[in-house]
Amino acid sequence: MDAARLHEYTDDMSNGLSIDDIDKPQVQHSDDVIVAVEGAGWCQTDNHIIEGMWEQYVPQPLPMTLGHENAGTVVEVGEEVELVSEGDQVICHPVQTCGTCRPCRQGETMYCENDAFNGLTTDGGFAEELHTSERSVIPLPDGVDPADIAPHADAGITAYHAAKKAVGGLNPGDAAVVIGVGGLGHIGLQCLESMSAADIVAVDIKQSARDLADDLGAHYTVDPKSEDVADAIGDITDGTGAAQVLDFVGADETTALAPDICAAGGDHHIIGYGGHIHEPAQALVNGEFSFVGNIVGRYAELQELVALVEREAVDLHTTRYDLGEINEVAEKLEHGEIEGRAVITP
Repeated sequence: MDAARLHEYTDDMSNGLSIDDIDKPQVQHSDDVIVAVEGAGWCQTDNHIIEGMWEQYVPQPLPMTLGHENAGTVVEVGEEVELVSEGDQVICHPVQTCGTCRPCRQGETMYCENDAFNGLTTDGGFAEELHTSERSVIPLPDGVDPADIAPHADAGITAYHAAKKAVGGLNPGDAAVVIGVGGLGHIGLQCLESMSAADIVAVDIKQSARDLADDLGAHYTVDPKSEDVADAIGDITDGTGAAQVLDFVGADETTALAPDICAAGGDHHIIGYGGHIHEPAQALVNGEFSFVGNIVGRYAELQELVALVEREAVDLHTTRYDLGEINEVAEKLEHGEIEGRAVITP
């Protein structure tokens, strides 16, 4: 089968992956599930994987097939699988978990001590078929196209995971700031709008992104190119600041906003990454705000997000590309030329 594979780390996105002919995955364990991939979302993390940014954090045996946002149709299952059967359409949580380690027993599946992460530590879904497990698949509601929902397998649940945490710190009328209304941010904004009564402020340098934010329910938009973000949020909140900030950019410039835009006791959630946090300790003491890291959401949170999708509370803006266009997609994302999410259709 055809698969888009990473052979060596590079900063050159035009040549990041090669299309190789490899063997199809096989059922090896009783709980295995093989999925014919109908949609695989491209993520900024894929660019970072190609650049080698994750090498120091997780084992990455190369060559490896990338792709961690996957959905499609089950084509084969292990003998003990009961949740799905051949022909079922599913979305695939990117992490296969053991279910028996202490974090799994506590429900913290993203901390599994024996995990495998499609497209990050083991072969992913930029291929005709994907090897996963029963613990990682969720049957899709009737009428949901796998290619349309695929990016929710990572982008969606990452945004939902952050929004769900933020909602716990939002009272009606509080301000929630969404920085970056891109592939993740436009999902996170909808989750906030669906789950809270906060006033949502969207910050983005692109007019098209701010227009999208308006369409999706933002109460205010801010252009950081022409406005001082801290002043704008101060005006919106009468000087109080934002109770919750969801930073889907994670650049030095956006993390540096925290002391000036967070309300006392507020949180600045880091979802996007690539930058740094350079704040004096006294700033955190004075404002008693917190920086909060966010990883991919849990399996149960993907179930919850699918429920929101079924209720049409969260909509994905996607563009589809063939597998052979994969390096073009990487370049487009590198230059900020993709609105919403790109989906590879192997």
